[in-house]
Amino acid sequence: MALINTLREKGSKVLVGMIGVSILAFIVGDFFNSGSALFGKGDNVGEIAGEKVSYKDFIAKQEEMTYNFVQNNRGQSPTAAQQVFIRNQTWEALIGELAFDQQFSSIGLEVTPEEVIDMVQGDNISPQIRQAFTNPETGEFSIDNVITFLSNLSNQPPAQQASWYNFEQSLAPTRLREKYNNMLVKSTFASIEEAKELYKNTTATAEVNYIYVPYYSVPDSSVTVTDAELKSYLSDNREEYEKEETKEIKYVSFDVIASSADTAMVKEEIVQLKAELAVSTTDSLFATVNSEGTDPFKNYTLENLPEAVQVDGNILAVGEVTDPVIESGFYTIYKVVSVEESEDYSAKASHILFKWDDETSTAKAAAKKEARDILRQIKNGADFAEMARVHGTDGTASRGGDLGWFAQGKQMVKEFDDAVFARSSEGLLPDVVETQFGYHIIDVTAAKTNQSYDIAKVSLEIFISDETRNEVYRQAETFAMGAKSLEDLETSAKEQGLTVSTASNIGKNDRRLNSISEGRNIVFWAYNKANVGDVSDVFEIDNTYVIAAVADEQEKGVANLESVRFEIEKKVKDQKKADIIIEKLKAVDGALAQMAIDYEGNNAKYYSMPSLKLTSNSLQSVGLAPEAVGTIFSMESGERTQPFAISNGVILIELVSKLEGPEISDYVPYQNQITQKIQPRTNAKVDNAVKELADIEDNRYKFF
Repeated sequence: MALINTLREKGSKVLVGMIGVSILAFIVGDFFNSGSALFGKGDNVGEIAGEKVSYKDFIAKQEEMTYNFVQNNRGQSPTAAQQVFIRNQTWEALIGELAFDQQFSSIGLEVTPEEVIDMVQGDNISPQIRQAFTNPETGEFSIDNVITFLSNLSNQPPAQQASWYNFEQSLAPTRLREKYNNMLVKSTFASIEEAKELYKNTTATAEVNYIYVPYYSVPDSSVTVTDAELKSYLSDNREEYEKEETKEIKYVSFDVIASSADTAMVKEEIVQLKAELAVSTTDSLFATVNSEGTDPFKNYTLENLPEAVQVDGNILAVGEVTDPVIESGFYTIYKVVSVEESEDYSAKASHILFKWDDETSTAKAAAKKEARDILRQIKNGADFAEMARVHGTDGTASRGGDLGWFAQGKQMVKEFDDAVFARSSEGLLPDVVETQFGYHIIDVTAAKTNQSYDIAKVSLEIFISDETRNEVYRQAETFAMGAKSLEDLETSAKEQGLTVSTASNIGKNDRRLNSISEGRNIVFWAYNKANVGDVSDVFEIDNTYVIAAVADEQEKGVANLESVRFEIEKKVKDQKKADIIIEKLKAVDGALAQMAIDYEGNNAKYYSMPSLKLTSNSLQSVGLAPEAVGTIFSMESGERTQPFAISNGVILIELVSKLEGPEISDYVPYQNQITQKIQPRTNAKVDNAVKELADIEDNRYKFF
């Protein structure tokens, strides 16, 4: 953690004033950006384990978490995304304090002051402290350094003292949670009976024959379903369709992009700068002062030289300036300032790769022969680029095998690298080169060189003018004024050729709406101010203006039929198809293979599996069918089932024989296997169980 790094470095100090200002700005921002309790939202952010969490308490905890963030990041204020992360951390911390503390108290679990001292300077040092006071050069931890640091703590700046005390206060809760988790993890084990069951399941095999008829063999047109049947299915299976509260939001967006006038204005300025850069004698200073982009002055080797300074394969001469080019939203010009010698060499080459089919000597010999045949044709006058397009087997084939410039020892495998950089001149290598990828025909198109280029770069961002921004806003505002309902919004959008986007299943704490990553204001509006059918005012989000409408809502509980109609309709139809298929199967008799032949419509298929394992959960040509596999291993040899429905069709099974593994004397390995599988999951399961028991009510969406 950065706090500990601060302790290690000793000299780094964070100013208290900076931290205070950062926290104040963060908290005040929350007050005015989210509509806090002070502005009519009530005073409870939620409830955890029967304890109400007031807005005041939440903000106090959030202030603590923000303070920690600022401390750990050398006084840096949190960004908007980091604020969201801190807020979520705050909520999780409160769950930990309120929900887990009840669990700790109920079993009398505690961490004594003596244990805390032991974690700091005793026999069981905290891992964070051990890491902080370990000499990075020797890798040795020194308790003496810890004691010396604590002895001098009162002489340290207030911010550093506060950091330590804040960290020290976190030791007991952390150790308490570790004790609780370890108690449950270490008490989680597998019994001998469980081990025997695992052994049985992994060693038992069955020989089975079966008939399978998929649902798709029955046309959808042959079954009909009513709304009453769909509602009945939903009611009978309500547990499968429990949903959290969600909204469906439709919206129209107006993107703000630079106009042609904006672009022309920036181009005019960069053209002027080009003229000035051309005659400048202090290129580095000129570029640094005038550029709005990165790397105003940099040394380039040939493999990373900007494309703009290479015209028809030739590099501009020293003193020349490129015409303006658009790169990543900037108008950019380059000036070649000087040419120097570098320690690194670069070369340029093309190749044709011939891969072998497998690792056998025969396959490699065939690939080598083909490569040498093509090399012979190139030596006799065949065009290299055309042969690469025809015979190349990697991504360079489409560009005639061209690899461009590459640095020695950095980009190519050793065999290829050695072959190219051994050449002192351009030309075709006399023989093919073998690498792990295959055989290469190589043409060195530019011999190795260690030339590098000092280049000045001036970039001006193609900005969006206020006039452009205001014009787009007027368009959005006019659209919003004419859209008083969801129907109006959709009609107006259609008339104006605008796209209506739909964001479904939006939760109350969500921030993203499809491609709109920071749509929290829209979600806040939808949950706290709007009803279904309402249309918003214009939201400004980055360089986009958005008008939103609440199209639908799903209350917490069983899903409404419309939101799951397609899924349920298919399941009800499959049930009816299963009834049809079962009746048809019951109408035929005899051996399974013959029954499949006699089945009406010839849609039944007969299969046989000689060594099915219980752990497979799948059947040949059927797919995942755990209910069928389970049924098979509950049957007796020679037994045949009635046809029954599975997830994707109907199956009729006949067990030929079943073989179980022999008794063994030691089941401990199977016990260990189960334990190793379930113990790592214990912490997550405990966490989920405690949260479920805490009956958490999260109302943060009303505030943030």
